[in-house]
Parts: sequence; structure tokens; C-alpha cells
Amino acid sequence: MQNVSKRTILWIVPIAIIAIFWYFYGPQEEITDNEYITYIKESPMEESETSFEHAFTDACTNSKWVYFKTQKNHNVVEFKGTCEVNGQSREANLQFVVEDDQKGYTVGVLLLDGKQQSDEQRNSILKLIASN
Repeated sequence: MQNVSKRTILWIVPIAIIAIFWYFYGPQEEITDNEYITYIKESPMEESETSFEHAFTDACTNSKWVYFKTQKNHNVVEFKGTCEVNGQSREANLQFVVEDDQKGYTVGVLLLDGKQQSDEQRNSILKLIASN
């Protein structure tokens, strides 16, 4: 009888540990509206007075803005949508790293159809979107 209870405890402990990790590090609910998203949407695009929201609304469909915090505590706003790039509809995913005090941001990675673009490609695509 004692062996059964020890075995039971040996199964419960790892399951409890997995459940705790799942709770803290598992999938989180998407945040689609907060001050960081608003900050990026209202920010003007480089060399343009057009805001990111206006430019992406004109050039992209099925768009969504998402906020998340990285494990290194960086505030990231991500744009997801289908955009016209060089005459083709492409799935776009663009990230912005926003400073804590919302006094600046860095344009991060751009994925087109799941493939990472170089900084030069990203910048030329952003200029194309801004000019629409």
C-alpha cells in the first residue's frame, strides 16, 4: 500500500510542475488595444507625415495590431495583415520595439509570407506603403 502512494506522488509532482510552467509561459491572450499600439498607430512613418495606421489601412487588408512583452521585458507592437507588395498580395508581419516611456521606437523584423526580409528590403517596402 505504501508503494502505491509513493508512485502516485511521483506522478503528481511532475504534472504539477508542467501545469505551473504552462500557466506562466503558455499561450497568452492577444492584446489588441493598449497605449503602445495607439502610440505606434499614430506615429508618422519615416520621411512621411502619414501615420502607420493610415498607411497600413490604405495598403493592407485583414490587418490586426497586437502587443506583447518579450522575456527581456521589451514592449513589442506587431502589425499583421495582407499587403500589396510589387503587385502581389503578401502576408506581412512587422514588429516595432517601443521604449517604456513611449518616447521612441525601433522598426524591427518584417516577414513577408513567413520569410524574413533584410533591413534594406524592409525599408523599401515601408517607403512603398507610405507612398500609396
